Amino acid sequence: MTRRRQRRRRRQSGMVHKEEVDFQKRAARIRTIAAATHRRREQARRDARQAVVRGRRRLDSWELVRTRTGTMQTTGIRTAGGAGATAGGGGGSSTHLVVLYVATAGLQGNALGSDEEEITLLVYVLIDVLQNKVLDWQQYIVRPMVMEDSCTPGTGSDNPAVAGSSGIINDAALAHAPALTERNLREHGIPLQQAIEQFETWWSSMSCVTSGATPRFVVDGQAPMRQCLHPEACNKDIELPEHYNHFYDLRKDFVACYSSHGELSTLGVQEMLQYFGLPPDTDNDFHVKEIQDMVTVIQRMIKDGHVFQNPEVINIVLEPGICSKDEEVENDCVVRARGLPWQSSDQDIAKFFRGLNVAKGGVALCLSPMGRRNGEALVRFINKEHRDMALKRHKHHMGARYIEVYKASGEDFVGVAGGTSGEAHAFLSRGAEVIVRMRGLPYDCVAKQVLEFFMSGLKSCHVLDGEDGVLFVKKPDGRATGDAFVLFAKEEDAVKALSKHRDCIGSRYIELFRSTTAEVQQVLNRAIDPKQVVQPPPRMVPLTSMIPQHIITCGTRKDCVRLRGLPYEAVVEHILEFMGEHSKNIVFQGVHMVYNAQGQPSGEAFIQMDSETSAYACASQRHHRYMIFGKKQRYIEVFQCSGDDMSLVLTGAVTPPSTTPLPSPGGTMLPPPPVAIFPPAAAMLPRGPPQFATPYPPPIFYWPYPSPPVSPTNYYTPASVSGIAPIPQQAALLAPAECLQLAPGATVPTSTPTAADARIEAYLPRVELEKRMAALPPPQTECNPFVEVFMV
Repeated sequence: MTRRRQRRRRRQSGMVHKEEVDFQKRAARIRTIAAATHRRREQARRDARQAVVRGRRRLDSWELVRTRTGTMQTTGIRTAGGAGATAGGGGGSSTHLVVLYVATAGLQGNALGSDEEEITLLVYVLIDVLQNKVLDWQQYIVRPMVMEDSCTPGTGSDNPAVAGSSGIINDAALAHAPALTERNLREHGIPLQQAIEQFETWWSSMSCVTSGATPRFVVDGQAPMRQCLHPEACNKDIELPEHYNHFYDLRKDFVACYSSHGELSTLGVQEMLQYFGLPPDTDNDFHVKEIQDMVTVIQRMIKDGHVFQNPEVINIVLEPGICSKDEEVENDCVVRARGLPWQSSDQDIAKFFRGLNVAKGGVALCLSPMGRRNGEALVRFINKEHRDMALKRHKHHMGARYIEVYKASGEDFVGVAGGTSGEAHAFLSRGAEVIVRMRGLPYDCVAKQVLEFFMSGLKSCHVLDGEDGVLFVKKPDGRATGDAFVLFAKEEDAVKALSKHRDCIGSRYIELFRSTTAEVQQVLNRAIDPKQVVQPPPRMVPLTSMIPQHIITCGTRKDCVRLRGLPYEAVVEHILEFMGEHSKNIVFQGVHMVYNAQGQPSGEAFIQMDSETSAYACASQRHHRYMIFGKKQRYIEVFQCSGDDMSLVLTGAVTPPSTTPLPSPGGTMLPPPPVAIFPPAAAMLPRGPPQFATPYPPPIFYWPYPSPPVSPTNYYTPASVSGIAPIPQQAALLAPAECLQLAPGATVPTSTPTAADARIEAYLPRVELEKRMAALPPPQTECNPFVEVFMV
């Protein structure tokens, strides 16, 4: 028992000793933290005293300038704080600041603008820097555009479809500003452009502001200007005044004033008040309490002698630049944008990122291995901060499409935009503002003909540096590709040049597109490097025909026509209507729709005519005519071709090296369709012995030299468009109306006839239909001699 007690006492004494050691360690740690805090406070007090002394000296110099000149000139602040203290944009009043606060209908704080919600509140507070007091303020309730669209007769605030449960105002926005309800926005809100115009009028009417001075804005962080105001103004086609391109970031100026090592860089307005030991102001006339807190922080900084200088700058114009393969690009400055419309240019992408500063030549449109724009682009920003803000625009919209934004590396950007061609570098170094790409040039075209092309007509324009401003793209063996790049010095000249789209040089029409320095580099890199050229597939055993060969003609007789540019929703009926009087010359089962490798319509079709004369007449009279499809108006290209050309595409065969390519502009070869490309027609035919093909169809390939996109066929399909039903594949037959005489008791489902189009649908076996047509007597009555009969 005694030993047990001794052991218990030893354990208790050891535990007490351990607790004493732990307590001493915690006390030492607390003393260290307290000493460090005391040193920081002492340093802050010394810095504040020095700032007050500097501020008094500045005020004394201002009093001296006012005494001598009687006015408050910008040179006063230059005398005290250097030339950098003038307002951004030059010439602005340096004695007044405008605190700008922006609120949206969605997320607030650091996430402001990341949800693409519209602005609902703008607040401007005018502060006199010399007297350090608030002179006046203006706040504007902004009505979102989505609410303006709903404010139609019969859709007032009492309508539950647009009020209360419509969700126009986010819960986070209501918690941030409870007064900004949907009813308040609808009754008292004004459009954004009107709010900006009213502020400009109010600013001009202020007697305390020097005539001609521009406001200097102070905002909380980067998001209000870069992520909200500028992007929304761009989307609504509002041209902001020049002084909105310069602003002071309150957070950065706070760090510059009170922190030498950047440890205060993440502080918000509330943390700034806590740093000063000031309570937040809850009694004010603003809709949002944070506005008064911003004013309190700014006045305290002015009292401590801080001068707002070195404003942030927003670049509106995308400047051209050249990237070489040897250039090093930081990995934290590049993003990849996906889902871009195929016709978008570098300027459109720069507008999508409006408010963020893109580096010179920082937009590189990506091309597929076939040389077509693939809906992606690499964008390089001036620093990591702007790249991080760009990532917050993930799934923001460009028109009706949402754009995906991801991180990318500097190597990715250099791989797309970098070039090694000295000829391209010399060409791009001429200082052109706009680059235009020409496609479809005659192979023997020279620079003089290009200059004459742009000089002709009413809208003549001059090419920069004459013949030196024209760069032809050539194959590795030196042969021409039919592409060229042309430089223009001004945007006005480029507009005139692009108006000549589809004008002719000789007998060829020329296509014109806006281009970029990165695209010039990509095209020339592929032209001079055979490794980057997509080679045609090796010769292999041809696949078994995907549709019976007796349905498709063959031979070199050009008794077929090829249609390009069809709407994706178009079916055989629309093609026959477009063909007009030439429809009567179509042979039995002579309309063949072309699908791509994904089974989606490619926008092309082949039509078999009864003779070469009919095909020639159709191609010459219907070429570049318009097809009206709903609200769409598409011009259709019609080319005369042979049965071999059509069979090459529709059967999925591999052409031998000696075969002449399909005679279409640019040498484009369409992808072979999948096996079940004509299921209705194939289902009608008698089944033979099973036929086996290779597991995979031959690869899709185009002419291996890059060319601008002529349609988004390869990248966007109507499967993503809501409301469009799958397109049935039908083979068309034209027969006299009397062939629809049915046997007694047969049913004929009919559609409602109209004055323009009376249509009858008759379901007959093919053999029976051919017999009826053979025994058909001549028509006895005068009627429309042709109807459309589909084999289904």
